[in-house]
Amino acid sequence: MRRAAVVGATAVLALAAVAVSSAEEPAVPGDETGTRSMPDLLGVPLWRVFTRLDRRTRLDVHDASGRDRRVLWPPNWQVCTQYPAPGTELDRRTAVTIGVVRKGETCPPRVRTARR
Repeated sequence: MRRAAVVGATAVLALAAVAVSSAEEPAVPGDETGTRSMPDLLGVPLWRVFTRLDRRTRLDVHDASGRDRRVLWPPNWQVCTQYPAPGTELDRRTAVTIGVVRKGETCPPRVRTARR
């Protein structure tokens, strides 16, 4: 029981550190007008996605391997697909969809050929 509490507390502290680091970054260029540009996230660790996108961006994360696994610990996953494409203007209505695989796994062949 004590080990579970320590592991849980460590996870909360790690997520809090990511949240604090993203809050300290400068404003995203173009944010004054309500639009911003979609960064290139392919191959990036999932936890970096949270720091590169504006906190108000709607984000949908799913397992791109097709195994329908739940993403519980973002540092263990890397981005395999993204929608919209890099450079696309994002506004408040745009939802970003990220496909991820566990670190060390490769993107499935059907996903590698589909992403451009």
